[in-house]
Amino acid sequence: MTDAPDGRPRAADQWRRRGVRALVVARDGSVRGWRWWARNWDRLVAALQDEAPVGSAAAPAPSGPLVEQRDAPRLIAVPARGYVYSFYVRATFAWSSPATMRAEVLSWYVQYFQPNAIQRLTRLAADAARDLPPHRAADLEVALQQALAEDPRWHYQRGDITLTCRPDASVRLDERIMPALQPHVDRMVELEYQFEEQLRKARYAEHLSRQWATILSDDADDQDVADARDQMLTAQREAARWITDLLRRNGDHPTDSAPAARPAHDSSVAPTPP
Repeated sequence: MTDAPDGRPRAADQWRRRGVRALVVARDGSVRGWRWWARNWDRLVAALQDEAPVGSAAAPAPSGPLVEQRDAPRLIAVPARGYVYSFYVRATFAWSSPATMRAEVLSWYVQYFQPNAIQRLTRLAADAARDLPPHRAADLEVALQQALAEDPRWHYQRGDITLTCRPDASVRLDERIMPALQPHVDRMVELEYQFEEQLRKARYAEHLSRQWATILSDDADDQDVADARDQMLTAQREAARWITDLLRRNGDHPTDSAPAARPAHDSSVAPTPP
């Protein structure tokens, strides 16, 4: 193959090279196309026969009406008693329609009706919060949940389309009041822990008392056990006399006005066994 005198290839050679290049491209394209057909032939046949594609699980059809859950775009602020602090309500709405519709259509109607639902929930929360002090967020949440339970489904209609809304709400404290409540809450937690500790000790003491009562009943004929029981009962009677004398000497609490004092012959004290 020779070139032209100016160094450029001849026209015949150019066409020959272009033809070879086109054949190579066509061959590569055919190979890739054949591989694609080999991989997807079964799926195409199944699709034409209204069957699920081979190798992929068919998505389950949704049952029941379509439901879209959407949160309010921001917390709803309602004033507490005194109109200085506020409660903040976090609202969630579950929207559905008895009519069959596409998800994008339902979203459009939800976008249209949700401001009305937020306004209605705001009125309910404001009515319940008006007489509550600002630290009683739990009471507001209970009152709001009761009001929603009385009318759990709200209905909105536009033309022939009716949407059902199920609202839900939770209440948060005003952050400005939290520093003032923190010491009281910490003290309540401490007192509750102390109460639980004392309650555990009392239950343990009651358990031991029952065990001792069982032992004393089983060994009633044992002289040592009888002597120990007599000493315990004598100590109880002496303690009752001491309390009675103390209340008698106290002018602020005379004996005749002290119901807690018991005389030595009170029937609630067990007599000494013979």
